[in-house]
Amino acid sequence: MTTPSPWDINRERMVDEQLIPRGIHDENTLRAMRTVPRHLFVDDAMASCAYGDNPLPIGAGQTISQPYIVALMTQALGLKGDERVLEIGTGSGYQAAVLSRICERVYTVERIDSLLVRARKIFDRLHYHNITSRLDDGTDGWPDEAPFDSILVTAGGPKIPQPLIDQLADPGRLVIPVGDQHVQELQLLEKNSGETRVTTIEQVRFVNLIGAHGWSA
Repeated sequence: MTTPSPWDINRERMVDEQLIPRGIHDENTLRAMRTVPRHLFVDDAMASCAYGDNPLPIGAGQTISQPYIVALMTQALGLKGDERVLEIGTGSGYQAAVLSRICERVYTVERIDSLLVRARKIFDRLHYHNITSRLDDGTDGWPDEAPFDSILVTAGGPKIPQPLIDQLADPGRLVIPVGDQHVQELQLLEKNSGETRVTTIEQVRFVNLIGAHGWSA
């Protein structure tokens, strides 16, 4: 029997103490959070803090969200395993990595080259080959690969970008923080039979969603 590493122990503690008590119950989400090595997605100097209950800076004015928020957004998508998911805002790559352990393929868009290059190296190191990435304005989505079964946006915008709604499959789920540049509501948009319904999940605080259908840089 293999002895768990300190990282393995920290991941289990993260799930047991931060996620489950706050209502994260989806088994696919919990399994992914137990599997993905979060400490590899932060700078070495911050690796010891990687499993703490807080976001961490990753450079270029961006952050890696706290584990609970990553799990909450993932759970809200209701993934079963055969979906094609679009992520807007690759950042550290951690959220895409978590999604990749549940769905069939992740398409992730990032506007900052240095972050995308670093994330891509980590994906390759972990052999997460079902993640496709590109450098672009994420608020335009990824028209060439649409429609997507689910879409997840990891930055806060003033509204839900229309291109993302258009590229969401029917039925489909889209999760995005919407509000001002200081605080947002995490919203779930569900598309079904041509109709859309938006519900609020929780109040959150994200970095700004920059782009043609978001905030100006």
